[in-house]
Amino acid sequence: MQKKQLVARIVESFIIFPIVTMPVSFANLPQTGVSIVSTIEAVSSQKQNIESNVLLALNKVSKAIDEADLALEAKANAINTYFTEREMPLEGMGMKMVLEAEKNNIDWRLLPAIAVRESTGGKFACKKATYNSFGWGSCKIGFDSNEHAIEIVAKNLGGNNPNTAKHYDDKTTLQILRAYNPPSVVPRYAEQVIAIMSVIGPTEIVVNDKEVAFNQ
Repeated sequence: MQKKQLVARIVESFIIFPIVTMPVSFANLPQTGVSIVSTIEAVSSQKQNIESNVLLALNKVSKAIDEADLALEAKANAINTYFTEREMPLEGMGMKMVLEAEKNNIDWRLLPAIAVRESTGGKFACKKATYNSFGWGSCKIGFDSNEHAIEIVAKNLGGNNPNTAKHYDDKTTLQILRAYNPPSVVPRYAEQVIAIMSVIGPTEIVVNDKEVAFNQ
């Protein structure tokens, strides 16, 4: 969820009551006047409490957004570090892979691990299909850029392409990999990719007070 949408949802969850102001003479104030003042004071107090609650809620949202951003950065850095240490051409694609994984609800390590297994992180990308480091379409499908390839492969693996959804929709990572390259075609392919994923990083990343921790 984008930051603006998250903040808007919190703000919309509160009702801000307008304060009705009017000049009131306190000299010889009749009972009805006292009631009006009491009502105004009650509404004013209620408004202040609501505004205070809104600010508190927004502070919590801001903290949650900061922690989410830190988690994304930590995942992207883990991917880029893996590629950099091994001098792989897909270095720098970490954040793009993480964002597309988030968008399509797949494991953040899946795309880089497949790229490593298929082309050693882009070193041996498909020769006749441009920017295809994933072996997608048996190396018969090219892309406009690495970013474009990441978007399309992530969309398919997440089950969001109607043409391939029957293979990938609502599947575990293991099931996705076995559909991507069945054991009958490449024995232990899924296990090999999962082993690479475990080297890139753990499944979960925890952020507390700007401290990033990788849960094993």
